[in-house]
Amino acid sequence: MNRRVRNYFLFYVLFCLLFISCKEDKGKTDGTNVNPIDTAAIAAITSELIYTGYQPLKDKPIKIYYHVPANANKLTPILFVFHGTDRNAKFSRDVLIASSDRLKFIIIAPEFSDQDYSGADGYNLGNMFVDGDNPTASTMKNEEIWTFSVIEPIFNFMKVKIGSTASSFDIFGHSAGGQFAHRYLLFKPSAKLNKLVAAASGWYTMFDNSIDFPYGTKKSSAEFSSYNNLFNKKVFIIVGDKDTDPNSADLRHNDIVDKQGLNRFTRAQYFYSKSREEATRRAGSFNWKYNSLKDVTHDFAATSAAGVNLLYQ
Repeated sequence: MNRRVRNYFLFYVLFCLLFISCKEDKGKTDGTNVNPIDTAAIAAITSELIYTGYQPLKDKPIKIYYHVPANANKLTPILFVFHGTDRNAKFSRDVLIASSDRLKFIIIAPEFSDQDYSGADGYNLGNMFVDGDNPTASTMKNEEIWTFSVIEPIFNFMKVKIGSTASSFDIFGHSAGGQFAHRYLLFKPSAKLNKLVAAASGWYTMFDNSIDFPYGTKKSSAEFSSYNNLFNKKVFIIVGDKDTDPNSADLRHNDIVDKQGLNRFTRAQYFYSKSREEATRRAGSFNWKYNSLKDVTHDFAATSAAGVNLLYQ
């Protein structure tokens, strides 16, 4: 075989091998059926920014602390983390960074300053009323300026910022953040919410339209709502079994709320059991879970570690 023929022969063999390889790659699947663009890595980062992009609340800036773990991709779950009355979102984010890296979820921790979102009305109760403890039709605020209403705009903004294509988000809230979380579920029923953990809440808004807001839904936008969709959600109510101090700071007491119990531990049990009863009464499904955490007090680190394990392990 002369040199020219040999070269043509080698070229033909290489062409055939390349063709077969390409044909096999085209049909190859790992069973996930995910477009390659969705699994492309996005940059690992731990940072913060000031968010003013939501027009109705543009004069009330929100500092956002966030963390994207190494090897995250466009479909990596996004977790909103809601702080307690300390209003320290940086601490909340930092405590969860190791879990984020291990379990592969993205942290978004917005900080609602007491200056712009003051007291329980501005934060825990979602800024729904001029005075949340004395709700009336005339003092209910426009929904666009509820604190709850800024969450999805932040989600949409941060997706662009970090390069995510996630279609929904999860929530973890501790203490006052747990109050914010379960009320967000109740008063934003059409939100892009996937899973939620409400941890160690001081007290609850019950799914009960015979009790006035903020302890029930009477006189609120959810008074005549059907809760079935909410009970279908994957929700975890968690609390430390040592979170039993009735004199704990910021723990509200009065004749109405004390019917839920005298401490965070008994109130969490009460809220969960009454929610389950309401779901049963409505003959709907109930996908909530209750978890008491052994030997845990009112401890963000312990409840958040347990919460993200429930969400992502």
